[in-house]
Amino acid sequence: MNRIKAGCIPLLCLLLTACGNSPSSAEKQASDFYQPVAKPSSASSSADVPSTEVLLETPRLEVPRSGERMLEHEGFRISYNQSWLIPNWVAYELTKEETRGDVERTDYFDVDPTLKGRQAKFADYSHTGYDRGHMAPAGDMKWSKEAMDACFYLTNICPQNHNLNKGDWNDLEIACRRWARKYGRAWIVTGPVVTSREPKTIGRNHVTVPDAFFKVVLVPKGKTYEAIGFIMDNKAGNGQFMDDARSIDEVENLTGIDFFHALPDDVEDAVEASLNQKVWE
Repeated sequence: MNRIKAGCIPLLCLLLTACGNSPSSAEKQASDFYQPVAKPSSASSSADVPSTEVLLETPRLEVPRSGERMLEHEGFRISYNQSWLIPNWVAYELTKEETRGDVERTDYFDVDPTLKGRQAKFADYSHTGYDRGHMAPAGDMKWSKEAMDACFYLTNICPQNHNLNKGDWNDLEIACRRWARKYGRAWIVTGPVVTSREPKTIGRNHVTVPDAFFKVVLVPKGKTYEAIGFIMDNKAGNGQFMDDARSIDEVENLTGIDFFHALPDDVEDAVEASLNQKVWE
């Protein structure tokens, strides 16, 4: 992302030397994006001030996917799938201060000017019955006009059932802001789940329709961390979003994505295997 924050390794210097065949330094090679990082000691003094060597929110794909392109925007980063024309994942850190921004949402969906080659177009979604569903939501980007504009790029969007988008998914997004305020910050990764052998597509460009969506959230708590995951089917949902809560391990098994791998191994194992409901009440 285009800001230096606590909890991030200084990868931004790579943006200054982006290859000349890219229209913007926002697009990066996968090998750059998944740089090995030095893990902090599990004896760190407090989880409230993560090591500056770690990008806690950045996951990695367990198995490479064809057409993966890495994008960095103000406030969030994207692994975009140019075969599916939807993101593999979108990751960002949300701080307490950022939940109280006053930038108004634009509602102006557009192609991502930083990405060369195939990507979804606005018309692909028209008259399909699916919403243009944000992965990094506009409600989390009110602290920056640049971040707000970027979250409406179609690289951050998936075809989403309207009732899910306005119902349980929206409720979960609101809860994430509440958790960021309560714990000072939250590291969030979200994206589609595609399990069908021949998934449905929409539009002239054949944008893949996800079977479900995931979201994982990590928060600091004392000298350690707590985490929670969610899987929501891409259909109308009228229940409570906490009914869809899962451990991080369960979400990893379904998605093939390794979350929070920058944590010390013992901390990561404990955090990802457990689900403490009281933390999220």
